[in-house]
Amino acid sequence: MANKVLVFIEQRNGQIKKASLEAAKAGSDIAAKYGCEAVAVAVGNEIEELSKVGNYGINKVVHFKNADLENYSTSAYGDVVADYAKEAGADIVLFGNTAMGKDLSPKVAVKLDAGIAMDCVNVDYDGDDILVTRPVYAGKALLNVKVKPANKVFTLRPNVYQVGDLSDSQAEVEVKEVAEPNLSAKVVELKKSEGKLDVAEAEVIVSGGRGMKGPEHFNLVEDLADALGAAVGASRAVVDAGWRPHSEQVGQTGKVVSPTLYVALGISGAIQHLAGMRSSKYIVAINKDKDAPIFQIADYGITGDVFEVVPALVEEIKKVKE
Repeated sequence: MANKVLVFIEQRNGQIKKASLEAAKAGSDIAAKYGCEAVAVAVGNEIEELSKVGNYGINKVVHFKNADLENYSTSAYGDVVADYAKEAGADIVLFGNTAMGKDLSPKVAVKLDAGIAMDCVNVDYDGDDILVTRPVYAGKALLNVKVKPANKVFTLRPNVYQVGDLSDSQAEVEVKEVAEPNLSAKVVELKKSEGKLDVAEAEVIVSGGRGMKGPEHFNLVEDLADALGAAVGASRAVVDAGWRPHSEQVGQTGKVVSPTLYVALGISGAIQHLAGMRSSKYIVAINKDKDAPIFQIADYGITGDVFEVVPALVEEIKKVKE
């Protein structure tokens, strides 16, 4: 049973992250199951549209505000979230399984003496217990997990929790000023590629691998991504070679993604890459090697030269969209 559910609402540059809204819906569903309250907590300076969290079933958001909290601080954010969880009597805390969520959630779990299950791809119930599912062995298997301690912390993989129909409700926003945040560790500066979608939250991703033969050919990946309204991703080999930035890397040592559509161009399908994208709803692979491991998990495969197939595919997509 649960007493109260707390959801951490992540923000970057004052914008709420989509993964947090999915966590908010999961939190409200858990609260409805146990007949308790779900509340949210946000940390930062100016945060836009916090009240829209109400669309996802959360009635109240507490915004801990301070100009020094505009950028992420692992020490300050950890103190604020854990202290409020104790104050509110929350015994279940949810985060999105983002870079921030993966860093912050273990710290909060330690402060709450809580059990933790990370990168959950499903939330279910076994009697009065929450039963979450998480991938293990580089995504080759799924493990059902019950967290035994009274206090529990979960992180949810982006794009896997189905939010369903949204309500028109607006959440009450309560602002609390943080007088002296613990800034023993903080982010000094954030740099973002303007106008580019983040692969971690994108619904459609087009990724390129070594089969693209060089950075000068990644315009084909970008052209297909533009046609599909997709984010651009890359394999580890491509990033290690310096062809693309690490922010685009998909895989076990990059970003784990779960888009509706994942298109792999010239990617053979090393186990580390498959671990980062195999939970995609639909996978399309284009590779000239008919025996490439990527075809074993692809829903649709094209055996052919990406330099011939992709331009033709882009033209056909443009015709359909005209």
